[in-house]
Amino acid sequence: MKRTIIFAVAIVILLLATAAWAANTEKDKAAVAVAEKWLMLIDTGKYSESWKEANEYFRKSITKDQWENTVRSVRKNTGTMISRKLKNKIDKKPLPSEPRGQYMIIQYVTSFQNRKSVTEEVVVMLDKNGQWKVSGYHLY
Repeated sequence: MKRTIIFAVAIVILLLATAAWAANTEKDKAAVAVAEKWLMLIDTGKYSESWKEANEYFRKSITKDQWENTVRSVRKNTGTMISRKLKNKIDKKPLPSEPRGQYMIIQYVTSFQNRKSVTEEVVVMLDKNGQWKVSGYHLY
């Protein structure tokens, strides 16, 4: 009887762990899909559209004109994107200056025409409506 209870508890724990893993996998997939769609806008020169697709925090941090000028300048230096490979996904806690919420940093190893190996970081945040939106972008 005691073994049966222990076995049942172990099965329940395993099922809960599997459900949590599946939820995290779906969350990760959704965040990566948003980041990749957003990067495609930049890759195709749709800088204004990338600004519009970013979250409110991003848009309040930089004007559309500033964003377009910055990205245009960066892409002039890096050249055309040649390849991009997912490197890492990291859950991120917000900085004191950032809105509270759930964040993820998605890192890529990217090769550009004029820079062969760059790390691209896209920071996504889960908006109030439950959708991931880009809240930051960095190259280094």
